[in-house]
Amino acid sequence: MDGHPGTTFRTQVEWIDTDAAGIYHNSTVARWVEAAEARLMAGPGLHDYFRSAPRVSYHADFEAPLFFGQEVTVHLEVTELGSSSMTFGFEVWGEEHGGRPRRRAARGSYVTVHVEQDHDHPDGARSSPWPAGTVAALQGQGRAQSPA
Repeated sequence: MDGHPGTTFRTQVEWIDTDAAGIYHNSTVARWVEAAEARLMAGPGLHDYFRSAPRVSYHADFEAPLFFGQEVTVHLEVTELGSSSMTFGFEVWGEEHGGRPRRRAARGSYVTVHVEQDHDHPDGARSSPWPAGTVAALQGQGRAQSPA
């Protein structure tokens, strides 16, 4: 995934993220990935990105459990920037914990599409090209960012 805008986000499995046995809920991955996406977009100042970029596709493969208190590392990268869509790839890693080795817990991809308000469209919005400033900001990143 080198050469594309990306970021690394670190967190840990909180009790609210788990079932009664202390194993994480799969849905937590989406929240962590979105937190990484927010960090990626904040880096170049794309604070309005989320208002106009709904997800249209999401796929995840869950490979290993994560446990309460375990440190988690999320790697997120833009893998394709189309004229009106953006594809992201992600990996979620569970760090060494309680004698368990570091393992990839999940991986996947999702697609967002740039939309703008269109009161003449039946849904009130329509797909449109990414603004030039968004494209320039993302292309200017060009490599993964780590948290400060």
